[in-house]
Amino acid sequence: MTRVLGIAPQRTLPRWSRRPWRDEELGAASPDVVLFVDTFTRWFEPENARAAARVLEAGEWAVAAATAAGASATAAPGRPLCCGRTYLSGGMLDEAREEARRTVAELVPHARAGAAILGLEPSCVYTLRDEVPALLPGEEAALVAESAMLLEEFLDREWAAGRELPLAAVPARRVLVHGHCHQKAFGGAGATLRMLARVPGLDVTPIESSCCGMAGPFGYHAEHYDVSMRMGELALFPAVRGAPSEVVIVADGTSCRAQIADGTGRRAVHSAVVLAEGLGNAR
Repeated sequence: MTRVLGIAPQRTLPRWSRRPWRDEELGAASPDVVLFVDTFTRWFEPENARAAARVLEAGEWAVAAATAAGASATAAPGRPLCCGRTYLSGGMLDEAREEARRTVAELVPHARAGAAILGLEPSCVYTLRDEVPALLPGEEAALVAESAMLLEEFLDREWAAGRELPLAAVPARRVLVHGHCHQKAFGGAGATLRMLARVPGLDVTPIESSCCGMAGPFGYHAEHYDVSMRMGELALFPAVRGAPSEVVIVADGTSCRAQIADGTGRRAVHSAVVLAEGLGNAR
């Protein structure tokens, strides 16, 4: 891997899911919310998208998936939507702009209809809110940006407005939460903490850490591996290693979860999974 791909051999590569996410799993005709399933969630961790769908359906929101079924379908038939973050990380601005154009074309009708556009991966959601309007100046990208938010941001907003989830008590346990850098930069980490704390039985505490050290593809590069791991050792890894095995580790970022696994041997989960478990038998 080091010679051919430049990937650190110590890294654990993502594993393809045997049952990837299919947009057909959601299909409300007039949705209140549109679930934008990012590439990593779709192919590697579809359980996170299914947990989010269960949470939203339990709250009785009409949910549809963001699909390439309209304005951009002829340009890339059958290919799922992508925010373009990976291209941006590689400095490939033309390719990123094309992905952004394709995604905005599909999402803007939902935004105009007043639907919230919800995502699970902080990097992708905040790409829609920050970089995409810069790549595509204009009313359509701005409208999509205004409608895009993380799942927990939406749930927290709706809870504050009086629309609560049917959360049930779970066995008492501690939850440690590592906030993704994009979440912290945009002030979204607080919504995650508040929503998790609303599950009866959970004792929720943020991990006081900076960047996990993975930073998208950065930590996978062989030449960056040592720096990446030293960043994790500053605060995150010691906090996770020091937590008893029954403590739940939550991290919304795909790269954060991978870094925690490689650095500590512990499995971190997305907050959507914890919220779905708090629903009990509710639908």
